[in-house]
Amino acid sequence: MATEEQPKIKLYWLEKSRAQNVLWLLEELGVEYELVTFHRGSDQSAPDDLKKIHPLGKSPVISITPPGTAEPIVLAESGFIVQYLSEHFGKDTMPMPKRYRDGQEGKAGGETEAWLRWQYFLHFTEGTMMGSLVMAMVMGNLKSPRVPFFIRPLTSMVANQIFAHMIYPNVKSQLAFLEQQLSTSGGDYLCGDHLTAADILISFGLITAKEQFQTFGDWEGRTPRELYPRLFAYIDRLETLPGYKRSVQKVKEIDESLGIKFQL
Repeated sequence: MATEEQPKIKLYWLEKSRAQNVLWLLEELGVEYELVTFHRGSDQSAPDDLKKIHPLGKSPVISITPPGTAEPIVLAESGFIVQYLSEHFGKDTMPMPKRYRDGQEGKAGGETEAWLRWQYFLHFTEGTMMGSLVMAMVMGNLKSPRVPFFIRPLTSMVANQIFAHMIYPNVKSQLAFLEQQLSTSGGDYLCGDHLTAADILISFGLITAKEQFQTFGDWEGRTPRELYPRLFAYIDRLETLPGYKRSVQKVKEIDESLGIKFQL
């Protein structure tokens, strides 16, 4: 019996971007894909060649070319990419929970709790959490040696005020929320017993920032790990997963191929 031809998938990888989440998901799905890599310019912007794929020049971007067609479907935005891949290529894996309870197919309110959680966390990660973490990164740069020393006291003062009144309160409430959600998920992951694409999507921000959270505020004289033990155990668990480790190794190989010093 002839093997059904599969869509051709390309992941467009810009150095120092959040494409690792999508790479990890593709590995978990077990689908074949081609990796196309790009260097940032001296101003850290995307090259024009990536902007030819998607006009914003962001990464991750993927293209999917169905069999028998010449024009690919081009997808941007991590949440959209993750959802599309899960829905179309996840039949034999566990990237998304079952959507409807038995006998409730297609009915409003008939969704499983796990699916509702899954859908929510795709949007929470990109719409809420990453906004706070990106702002923290930008404000942190205002206190770095990259700022000329004679104006650094002023920029540091501004950054500290933004951390105290905006970033720290928001991040604190988000970590507390995730701690509570993990306590009610019914398993070790956000949506229950099994790793899903929602865990993969949120992993990058949490793993990257876990050692930086302490610098955001006073945390009531304790450490974030002490305040949110279930959440930090979850982050540690994600880092031990074989799929995550494979993605880290692939990122290292990609960075080396581009002549970039690997940093996690």
